[in-house]
Amino acid sequence: MRHIILGGDGFLGTELCKKLIARQETVLIADIKRSEDSPIYQSPLVSYIPVDVCQADSLKALEVTPEDHVYHFAARLLVPILPRAQRQSYFWTVLYQGTENVLNYLKQRGAKRLIYFTTDMVYGHTREHPRTESHPRVPLGPYGEAKYQSELLCERYRQEGFDITIFRPRLIIGPGRLGILEKLFKLIDMNLPVPTIGSGNNHYQFISVSDCAEACLAAIDAGYPNRAFNLGSANPPPVNVLLRQLIVHAQSRSFLVPTPAFLVKAVLAGLDRINSPLMDPEQYLIADETCVLDIQAGKRELGWEPQDNDQAMLIAAYDSYRSQQQDDPDLERA
Repeated sequence: MRHIILGGDGFLGTELCKKLIARQETVLIADIKRSEDSPIYQSPLVSYIPVDVCQADSLKALEVTPEDHVYHFAARLLVPILPRAQRQSYFWTVLYQGTENVLNYLKQRGAKRLIYFTTDMVYGHTREHPRTESHPRVPLGPYGEAKYQSELLCERYRQEGFDITIFRPRLIIGPGRLGILEKLFKLIDMNLPVPTIGSGNNHYQFISVSDCAEACLAAIDAGYPNRAFNLGSANPPPVNVLLRQLIVHAQSRSFLVPTPAFLVKAVLAGLDRINSPLMDPEQYLIADETCVLDIQAGKRELGWEPQDNDQAMLIAAYDSYRSQQQDDPDLERA
């Protein structure tokens, strides 16, 4: 019995692998790349196979058995921000077609269990607060739409006897992953004003990479519950509280500047139309909304509960960023 992690060389896959090593479990990392400096490959319990989920034939090298535990993390993210015309094919090929290839391959091998990560962006605008797993799924762009369609694909495979646990996380953060937060951290380091889209009184929720990995283990231990689960922190504070605490921690002279949300969104939309996007529409269209996921189902059915709070997560991500900058101040990161 093995733990096979598709996209396992990435942020979440590496974290899960570390936890599986601690459990003395055998792990197979299946990814298009191998980070040679990653400590996970130093363990004799870990092996690696090059796999591209967009190429169905490459999955055959896995030789999955029905007893194996399979995790599907292979994905493309919203960062870096792409021009509008490129987004549809960029996301669809990996997020939907890649998932379709994975499910088809598992079916051929008689393996019908899967842990799959999608995103809370399948929900779109907040229509119910907090957002439960039954919240309407009306995504706002090609990233969320591809994830939504992949969920529908999973639901069809469930009708064929598959047990697929789907996780919908909020923004996953932790040391070593920046994404959209890099722009924020740069402003704070340069003692510049930090604009908020809207008043900043809305609540914004994170989830730590460690808590995501623990949710995977909880789902395995619970026997692959055949449903979707939200993943988020507990009791997330307002955006302006989060950012002020970070500014104080960084000993920065930055200050918050609330902006009219409708005006900022109009400007960002205009930049997007001329192929000079600063943010993806799926990010800025909800930036002034309270986007909080209800996590009671995970607590109730998996015995899972987040351990990391939003303030600590954001500060840890910032401290990791500062450490990287001090090691190589000229380093450019996507």
